Amino acid sequence: LRGLRHDERGSVAAELVIATPLLLLLIMSVVQFALWEHATHVADAVAQQGLAVGRLQGEAATAGVTEAHQVLAQLGASVLTEPDIQATRTAEETTITVTGQAVSVVGLFHLSVRAVASGPTEAYTDPGPAP
Repeated sequence: LRGLRHDERGSVAAELVIATPLLLLLIMSVVQFALWEHATHVADAVAQQGLAVGRLQGEAATAGVTEAHQVLAQLGASVLTEPDIQATRTAEETTITVTGQAVSVVGLFHLSVRAVASGPTEAYTDPGPAP
Protein backbone atom coordinates (compact mmCIF):
# COMPACT_ATOMS: atom_id res chain seq x y z
CA LEU A 1 0.00 0.00 0.00
CA ARG A 2 2.87 2.34 0.84
CA GLY A 3 4.35 1.74 -2.62
CA LEU A 4 1.14 2.79 -4.36
CA ARG A 5 0.95 6.10 -2.47
CA HIS A 6 4.36 7.21 -3.72
CA ASP A 7 3.94 5.88 -7.25
CA GLU A 8 3.94 8.83 -9.65
CA ARG A 9 3.69 6.90 -12.88
CA GLY A 10 1.22 8.60 -15.22
CA SER A 11 1.17 11.90 -13.35
CA VAL A 12 2.76 13.76 -16.26
CA ALA A 13 0.11 12.45 -18.62
CA ALA A 14 -2.64 13.50 -16.23
CA GLU A 15 -1.16 16.99 -15.89
CA LEU A 16 -0.89 17.25 -19.66
CA VAL A 17 -4.52 16.23 -20.11
CA ILE A 18 -5.56 19.04 -17.77
CA ALA A 19 -3.09 21.73 -18.85
CA THR A 20 -3.33 21.41 -22.65
CA PRO A 21 -7.02 22.37 -23.01
CA LEU A 22 -6.52 25.28 -20.61
CA LEU A 23 -3.53 26.50 -22.61
CA LEU A 24 -5.47 26.21 -25.87
CA LEU A 25 -8.40 28.10 -24.36
CA LEU A 26 -6.03 30.86 -23.26
CA ILE A 27 -4.49 31.10 -26.73
CA MET A 28 -7.93 31.18 -28.41
CA SER A 29 -9.05 33.90 -26.00
CA VAL A 30 -6.05 36.05 -26.94
CA VAL A 31 -6.77 35.54 -30.64
CA GLN A 32 -10.46 36.35 -30.10
CA PHE A 33 -9.57 39.56 -28.25
CA ALA A 34 -7.23 40.57 -31.07
CA LEU A 35 -9.99 40.01 -33.64
CA TRP A 36 -12.44 42.03 -31.56
CA GLU A 37 -9.91 44.86 -31.29
CA HIS A 38 -9.34 44.77 -35.06
CA ALA A 39 -13.10 44.79 -35.72
CA THR A 40 -13.40 47.82 -33.42
CA HIS A 41 -10.72 49.66 -35.39
CA VAL A 42 -12.41 48.76 -38.68
CA ALA A 43 -15.76 50.06 -37.38
CA ASP A 44 -14.09 53.30 -36.22
CA ALA A 45 -12.48 53.84 -39.63
CA VAL A 46 -15.75 53.10 -41.43
CA ALA A 47 -17.66 55.56 -39.23
CA GLN A 48 -15.02 58.30 -39.67
CA GLN A 49 -14.97 57.94 -43.46
CA GLY A 50 -18.76 57.89 -43.63
CA LEU A 51 -18.85 61.05 -41.53
CA ALA A 52 -16.30 62.76 -43.78
CA VAL A 53 -18.68 62.37 -46.74
CA GLY A 54 -22.01 62.62 -44.92
CA ARG A 55 -21.29 66.01 -43.37
CA LEU A 56 -20.37 67.75 -46.64
CA GLN A 57 -22.52 70.60 -47.83
CA GLY A 58 -25.01 69.46 -50.44
CA GLU A 59 -24.80 65.78 -49.46
CA ALA A 60 -27.40 63.66 -47.73
CA ALA A 61 -27.02 61.21 -44.87
CA THR A 62 -27.33 58.36 -47.37
CA ALA A 63 -24.08 59.49 -49.03
CA GLY A 64 -22.29 58.85 -45.75
CA VAL A 65 -23.85 55.39 -45.46
CA THR A 66 -22.86 54.56 -49.04
CA GLU A 67 -19.27 55.68 -48.41
CA ALA A 68 -19.16 53.69 -45.17
CA HIS A 69 -20.27 50.53 -46.98
CA GLN A 70 -17.59 51.06 -49.65
CA VAL A 71 -14.88 51.54 -47.02
CA LEU A 72 -16.07 48.46 -45.15
CA ALA A 73 -15.81 46.41 -48.35
CA GLN A 74 -12.25 47.69 -48.90
CA LEU A 75 -11.06 47.11 -45.34
CA GLY A 76 -12.47 43.62 -45.19
CA ALA A 77 -16.01 42.95 -44.12
CA SER A 78 -15.00 39.47 -42.94
CA VAL A 79 -13.76 40.71 -39.57
CA LEU A 80 -16.96 42.68 -38.84
CA THR A 81 -19.98 40.43 -39.29
CA GLU A 82 -23.59 41.55 -39.43
CA PRO A 83 -22.65 45.21 -39.99
CA ASP A 84 -25.35 47.84 -39.59
CA ILE A 85 -24.60 51.42 -40.60
CA GLN A 86 -26.98 54.21 -39.61
CA ALA A 87 -26.72 57.92 -40.35
CA THR A 88 -28.52 60.96 -38.99
CA ARG A 89 -28.03 64.43 -40.34
CA THR A 90 -29.41 67.71 -39.09
CA ALA A 91 -28.51 71.26 -40.00
CA GLU A 92 -26.06 71.35 -37.10
CA GLU A 93 -24.68 67.81 -36.72
CA THR A 94 -24.10 64.61 -38.66
CA THR A 95 -23.68 61.24 -36.95
CA ILE A 96 -22.67 57.86 -38.37
CA THR A 97 -23.14 54.76 -36.20
CA VAL A 98 -21.59 51.40 -37.11
CA THR A 99 -22.57 48.27 -35.18
CA GLY A 100 -21.86 44.61 -35.72
CA GLN A 101 -20.24 41.51 -34.32
CA ALA A 102 -16.57 40.62 -34.25
CA VAL A 103 -15.84 37.42 -36.11
CA SER A 104 -15.78 34.46 -33.74
CA VAL A 105 -12.83 32.08 -33.64
CA VAL A 106 -14.66 28.93 -32.58
CA GLY A 107 -18.21 30.15 -32.12
CA LEU A 108 -17.99 30.45 -28.36
CA PHE A 109 -17.70 34.22 -28.14
CA HIS A 110 -20.04 36.77 -29.69
CA LEU A 111 -18.55 40.19 -29.01
CA SER A 112 -20.43 43.31 -30.10
CA VAL A 113 -18.71 46.17 -31.85
CA ARG A 114 -20.02 49.75 -31.93
CA ALA A 115 -18.45 52.91 -33.30
CA VAL A 116 -19.94 56.39 -33.49
CA ALA A 117 -18.53 59.33 -35.41
CA SER A 118 -20.15 62.72 -35.04
CA GLY A 119 -19.31 66.16 -36.31
CA PRO A 120 -20.76 69.48 -37.39
CA THR A 121 -22.61 69.55 -40.70
CA GLU A 122 -20.82 71.78 -43.14
CA ALA A 123 -22.73 74.83 -44.29
CA TYR A 124 -21.55 77.78 -46.33
CA THR A 125 -22.08 81.12 -44.67
CA ASP A 126 -21.63 84.30 -46.66
CA PRO A 127 -19.03 86.46 -44.93
CA GLY A 128 -20.54 89.56 -46.46
CA PRO A 129 -18.82 92.19 -48.57
CA ALA A 130 -15.11 92.72 -48.14
CA PRO A 131 -14.17 96.06 -46.59
